[in-house]
Amino acid sequence: MYHAKPHRMHANQGNGRQPLSGWPMALIATVAYVLLTGCGSESPAVTSRFTAFGEIVDISLVQVRPDTAKQAIRSVREGFEALEEDLNTWADGQMARVNQLLPTGEAFEAPVGILPLIHLSQRYADLSDNRFNPACGKLNALWGFNVAVPEGMRPPPSHAIEQLLEADARMSDVEVDILTLKGHNPALRLDFSAINQAYAIDLAIARLRELNIRHAQIKTGSDLRAIGNRSGQPWRVPIRRGSGAGVLAILDINGEESIVTRAVHDRNWLHDGVLYHSILDPRTGRPVRHTQSVTVVHPEAAVAAAAANALFVAGPQQWHALARTLGIQYALLVDSEGTVHLNPEFYDRIQLIDDDIPLEISQPLSPSVAS
Repeated sequence: MYHAKPHRMHANQGNGRQPLSGWPMALIATVAYVLLTGCGSESPAVTSRFTAFGEIVDISLVQVRPDTAKQAIRSVREGFEALEEDLNTWADGQMARVNQLLPTGEAFEAPVGILPLIHLSQRYADLSDNRFNPACGKLNALWGFNVAVPEGMRPPPSHAIEQLLEADARMSDVEVDILTLKGHNPALRLDFSAINQAYAIDLAIARLRELNIRHAQIKTGSDLRAIGNRSGQPWRVPIRRGSGAGVLAILDINGEESIVTRAVHDRNWLHDGVLYHSILDPRTGRPVRHTQSVTVVHPEAAVAAAAANALFVAGPQQWHALARTLGIQYALLVDSEGTVHLNPEFYDRIQLIDDDIPLEISQPLSPSVAS
């Protein structure tokens, strides 16, 4: 086992920052001007909040003129709203049409906005040996995760799960010919809910760059991407515990990076005292039990999201080998027992809140292969 030089921080040395969720709904869609202090100087920043994909979206813009900030926030919000309409798996729209036509085996014109997600999903489904598999949307629906708020559910019958496993829908069953799609499996149903918010963040950051904005952070749910810095200081991002209760560590971002976490507490329901969460193993058709959470850092949020889902399914025994295959340089996994598994490069960057957290530090991850 590789051993890195310890540099943990005690609980009383932290900045006390809590996870970025659960803020008052009354603040939604407000714009507030604040001052962020760094290096002894003050630099104006603009923050805004709105809802999309059923989550609060938080935007922070630094060193931006008020008129440019207003334009940027409006553009980002419109972009999120358009993608939410296009990619919503649970309602009528472009995704519903795609999922109606794919099982027929007939070729049809693809919605342009969905094609990048198909290409990315095919790549990372292939690299992960289908541990990440957005083609098994029927399996998600069988478990009740095809609705915005799953509740009152119970585990589906085993024979229904087995039927879908035998059908074995994969992203490779989707044929892409420039702007045309054709399905080769009647069980196909695409569900990009695991990566659509991250993809929206990537597009929003691209839009900010077009407006010459160089310092910003966008966060929604457990997905975040930052560029530049916070008035000369790094963006400080909390990593939640595997259980979702409290903060495990703090990560500083200075430059351009995304950090995405997938956890059992994201979307779930209870039945007879057992928690069933939405991260299903496409190979077994059931929720993963050996992992509590996975956090991945990568320049692109959508790639980080795809990788986090794949590593979650891979689990504590296989995450490291898969991270190398996916070209991931920073990954952290909390297993079902609460042990934190991470590579030394990531360990060297984070500030752990507690000293008594059980750690398993892996061998280093090789340079990026897939990115």
